[in-house]
Amino acid sequence: MIASDWRPDPALGVFETLLVVGGEPVALEAHLDRLAQSLDAVYSMELPPQADEELRQAAEGISLGRLRLTAIPREDGLQIDLLAEGVELEAVFPSQGMKLRTRQISGGLGPHKWVDRQGIDRPTPGEPGALIVDEGEVLEAGWANVFAVRSGTLLTPPLDGRILPGTTRAALVALAAEEGIEATERPLTHADLLAAEETFLTGSIRGIEAAEELDGQPLPGCGPISNRLAAALRQHWGLENAPPAFATAPPPGQLAR
Repeated sequence: MIASDWRPDPALGVFETLLVVGGEPVALEAHLDRLAQSLDAVYSMELPPQADEELRQAAEGISLGRLRLTAIPREDGLQIDLLAEGVELEAVFPSQGMKLRTRQISGGLGPHKWVDRQGIDRPTPGEPGALIVDEGEVLEAGWANVFAVRSGTLLTPPLDGRILPGTTRAALVALAAEEGIEATERPLTHADLLAAEETFLTGSIRGIEAAEELDGQPLPGCGPISNRLAAALRQHWGLENAPPAFATAPPPGQLAR
């Protein structure tokens, strides 16, 4: 376990990353609502009203890709940077599972998606990524929400102010209800993950990815329930007939303040 009293630096800003499918941003309203709430709570600033339209325009012509909207506080106002880029189809719902390594952060990362992500962002392939814990409770991966399946029930940590309220997390809980899968928000521990029938992560670009190792111990990864939810999420995102390649994305830009 890596112990740490490290806290992200709010001065570096907050951001949102959105999947683009067929020229349309996925869950645009949910992402902008979350960003607006963070800007108000952390900086007492407002998101520019044209952000919605500029994101839609940036998504045009991208068959499969992502948009990254970064908000940085400045003395003269809010700087909003926009990056649009394509992604390979293999990056969405990846087949390779993740290895996790515990990182203790008191109070967790909180409900905001910080730009400052030293040591907590998704690692390079094959390297373990940070699983954030607080006083023995599993909170989230540094870049994704955490789910487990035990006795056929979908489990995920509660939104108690210590974790990011993930847009994909919310979509998955709603889809579980539609699929007749029982879902419960409750505190999770290492023991819960190690004893689970399925363990996986959710995020706005990769959807569902298996969690297959924790601190060197094997985790079960995906199974029947997570695969069923992955199929439902693919359909929800319009990925049933996703293109095998992506179009050239527009260059990085900046929204007007």
